[in-house]
Amino acid sequence: MNNNDKWIPPKPDASPFHKDNPHTSKYDIKTLIKAEPALEGYVFKNKYDTLTIDFSDEKAVFHLNKALLSHHYGIKDWTIPEGYLCPPIPGRVDYLYQINDLLSYIDQSVERNILDIGTGANCIYPLLGASKFGWTFVGTDIDPIAIKNAENIVKANPQLPTISLRLQANQTKIFQSIILEGEKFDACICNPPFNQSAEEARQSNLRKVKNLHNKREESRNFGGTSGELWCEDGEVGFISRMIDESVAYRDQIKLFTTLVSKEKNIAFYERKLALFNVKKVSTIPMSTSNKKSKILAWQF
Repeated sequence: MNNNDKWIPPKPDASPFHKDNPHTSKYDIKTLIKAEPALEGYVFKNKYDTLTIDFSDEKAVFHLNKALLSHHYGIKDWTIPEGYLCPPIPGRVDYLYQINDLLSYIDQSVERNILDIGTGANCIYPLLGASKFGWTFVGTDIDPIAIKNAENIVKANPQLPTISLRLQANQTKIFQSIILEGEKFDACICNPPFNQSAEEARQSNLRKVKNLHNKREESRNFGGTSGELWCEDGEVGFISRMIDESVAYRDQIKLFTTLVSKEKNIAFYERKLALFNVKKVSTIPMSTSNKKSKILAWQF
């Protein structure tokens, strides 16, 4: 961060991933099998004589994730309820590396307290952030089942820094009733529901499967519950509410961030932030595999 109002973000690397992301090369399947023996049952050689899995097979992706979490991050006993989102690890950890860079522009502290909006049953961001960076987390969700499952994962990994889970009882609110009086966070992160309906989410799912050149129907790695994938007013409504509420918590959160899937919406968010005289705004491109998105970040 310089002394002017203009925010100078880290320059994106030529690679689609952050330069420090440990998942920039092909998976070492043999090593991952040692970490998660059940993965072996889903591994095959493709036409290039390379060991791989069927990425549209929900069980194969689940066991791959378990292996990655175990081998790279020391996360044990990770599981998710049937029908809940099974997130791709490389993209999730990439977001955290980008946030780490942004926070370094604000101060050089190594102790960070992060608020994760929409933690989900997988609890993926707190697990990765606590393991990789030593950050403490508060994770929130509107789904009691997701919160309970996340709590079980955290209990199974007592070696991690503190991860607290809180249920957001009011589904129309983001920060209100979650952030306690006097509580401080270095940043908030969010992977918002991008779709406006179950049908829109289903069509998005099918496009992803088609991109894998596979004829299967929806798979859990592209699936998820309503709170994870869609809300009534979609991405624009969710992030708009997040921006509106951020004004009231400007003294409790240093850096507000969220993922944005639809680049066409960025200009709208920037105009909205300008209405609140937010002068430090940054958009950072992210590209993992065939998925492109952006991080929207702002600071009062």
